[in-house]
Amino acid sequence: MARTTPLLQRIDWTTVVIYLILVVFGWLSVYGASYDFENPTSIFDFDQRAGKQFVWILTAFAIAGIIILIDAKIYNYFAYIIYGVIIFLLIITIFIAPNLRGSHSWIVIGPVNFQPAELAKVATSLAIARFMSSYNYKFRSYKDLFPLLGFVFLPMALIILQRETGSALIFLAFFLVFYREGMNGIIILLGLLAVVLFVVVVRFSENEFGSGSVGFLVAMAIVLLIQLVYAFVFEKDFKQGAAVFFGAALIAIVAYFLFFIFEIKINFDYVAVGIIMASSLFWGVLALFFRKKRYWIIVLISIISVIFCFSADYIFEKALEPHQRNRIMVVLNMKEDLKGDGYNVNQSKIAIGSGGLLGKGFLNGTQTKLKYVPEQDTDFIFCTVGEEHGFVGSIVVLALYAFLLIRILTIAERQRYAFSRVFGYCVASILFFHLTVNVGMVLGLMPVIGIPLPFFSYGGSSLWAFTVLLFILIKLDSERK
Repeated sequence: MARTTPLLQRIDWTTVVIYLILVVFGWLSVYGASYDFENPTSIFDFDQRAGKQFVWILTAFAIAGIIILIDAKIYNYFAYIIYGVIIFLLIITIFIAPNLRGSHSWIVIGPVNFQPAELAKVATSLAIARFMSSYNYKFRSYKDLFPLLGFVFLPMALIILQRETGSALIFLAFFLVFYREGMNGIIILLGLLAVVLFVVVVRFSENEFGSGSVGFLVAMAIVLLIQLVYAFVFEKDFKQGAAVFFGAALIAIVAYFLFFIFEIKINFDYVAVGIIMASSLFWGVLALFFRKKRYWIIVLISIISVIFCFSADYIFEKALEPHQRNRIMVVLNMKEDLKGDGYNVNQSKIAIGSGGLLGKGFLNGTQTKLKYVPEQDTDFIFCTVGEEHGFVGSIVVLALYAFLLIRILTIAERQRYAFSRVFGYCVASILFFHLTVNVGMVLGLMPVIGIPLPFFSYGGSSLWAFTVLLFILIKLDSERK
């Protein structure tokens, strides 16, 4: 009878140690952020946030232990059931959750506030891993993507109905998993293109060039550049690419002279659209006559881009909430609102900058201790790290996260079963998205959307969700042989 390796020897202790370091460092940061110079309290004072966080940490450790002891097969077998339960919980949350700062996403049970949206990430990861590990599943066509989109967009829609847009956006991280498993990368590139066009159109919408908008003209120039890059680099069609380039340049020059020299009224927005439509027609003709079906990709992307750019201002003005518009305008330097929507980010940058190279020392951060930074122990916890431990401390924390992500990817790649591999990539993608967005908004590089820093931010829902994600992966890895 073959011997089996003891469980403790099969656990990836490197990942566990990194997790423990991050959790302890986060706990100390919560204590530092909530510490009061005039009324100092113990880190174990359960009336204060540091003491409460200690309780959350202990419960998270208990949950991690239970996950390790449970048979790993249960996560695969009950993935759809877990997903269904969480979806039901998200639905009833919309109706029973109280209004807390404008959102209906927290279920209140006595002294405990719990956010089901956090566990939805775990449930969606399990459901996606189960579906993508089903017999002979592969990305053969876009039809294979549709069920996965259902798994992602259903909880997203329910969380948006709870008025938690930031938490909903995290589910876009699953597209990184789909790409790893065979989804065409053009879908991610189209998403990035939409973001770039939206930012350009909105940011420079008020800047005029003649009778047109600078933002719209630059956006159309980007679309034309994409056409030329596709022709020159991917298709190697230099003659056709050159024809489009010189044709567009000729139309632009003629329009310029008619407007500025002969003073004929011309809307340059329509000139830019005309150039894109003419070039798209050119690629369509080539696709028909020379049977180059791939040229239809250029035509489709160009037409969708034009429609999207025309609707960007409407989306910005009508679809977004006022506070969301203001936060985007602050990030894009369209307005300076240091006492309103830009206050949090401005104070955060001041706190981080005041830390210098080595920081002011533990419990010596004046910006955070004097409560200049709102949400300093939750969404803006990273500014406490920057102020107290400086640039060096911030780099150490980011290095720990990078090491953890690399370790998770390593674990995912060595799995023998598709379920474990896909789940591992779900964990890595969610952590990466959280880290990037949270640090980006604290540094003023992204709009403030209110998502926690994994293992650092105060709160039990977040800590539990990330612990469950990580330790399910550790358990699956321990059973890979």
